Amino acid sequence: MIVRIMGEGQVRLAESHLTELNKLDDELLAEVENGDGPGFRRTLQDLLAKVHELGEPLADDSLDPSDLILPSPDATLEEVRELLRNDGLIPG
Repeated sequence: MIVRIMGEGQVRLAESHLTELNKLDDELLAEVENGDGPGFRRTLQDLLAKVHELGEPLADDSLDPSDLILPSPDATLEEVRELLRNDGLIPG
C-alpha cells in the first residue's frame, strides 16, 4: 500500500503493518477527542516515525495513487481533528 505523508512524500508499506499502525491511530484518535495536545503531538510523531521505519520511501517524482494520507509532522490538533472525522487515519 502507498502512504502519503502530507508535506513529505510517499512511502510503500506492507499491509501486514496495519494492525501495529492502527494501535497508534486509536491512541491519536482518543487524544484528539480529549483535546490532549501533548499526547497528540507525541503520538503523531510516533505514528509517522513508525511509517518511516517500516516503509520504503518512493521517489519524489512517483505518481502512484495513495491508499492512505497522513498529516504532516507539524499538523495541529484541529487540522487532524478535521482529517479524522471519527474514522481514524488508518482504516481498520
